[in-house]
Amino acid sequence: MTIRLTLLAAAPIPALRAARFDDDQPLDARGLDAARAAAAALPPTARQFTAPSLRCRQSADALGLSALVEPALRDLDMGAWRGLALDDLANQDPAGLGVWTSDPAAAPHGGESVTALCQRVGAWLDALPPDTGRTLTVTEPAVVRAAIVHALAVSPAAFWRIDVLPLSATWLTGRTGRWNLRLG
Repeated sequence: MTIRLTLLAAAPIPALRAARFDDDQPLDARGLDAARAAAAALPPTARQFTAPSLRCRQSADALGLSALVEPALRDLDMGAWRGLALDDLANQDPAGLGVWTSDPAAAPHGGESVTALCQRVGAWLDALPPDTGRTLTVTEPAVVRAAIVHALAVSPAAFWRIDVLPLSATWLTGRTGRWNLRLG
């Protein structure tokens, strides 16, 4: 049986608009309105999962989903950089930021590397049972990027070349460890 997986990036939060590493803020009115508006375009699914962050859970609720929390879909652990704005980080730790964006195995913030994120998400994808069927996840943009990297079997260095907008959908289909990316 083919797994049909929709990865939906969570609704935007103020931290995202400010380019700050903080995924556990609540949705503001703008994010809630955007999620509610996106609900009509969701495909029918048998299973629904959400990342554990507050913004993902609130996005799932605003979309009208009864999603189960899946810890493997959590955001990239930013360690000591959590809460910092990208501009501030560029001023405070330009060398660390440079290493992090050029070496997917690096984690100068003390959190999780991009490579580790891609491995975690890939392991979750490959562990989905063959009878998973149509499934929807509400998750973080970094998790969607990691899933694409895994599905295409490309280097984690490609992670930085993938843009994932809030409430955008990415479709993967697969079986027996082989994934395809569907655009449309």
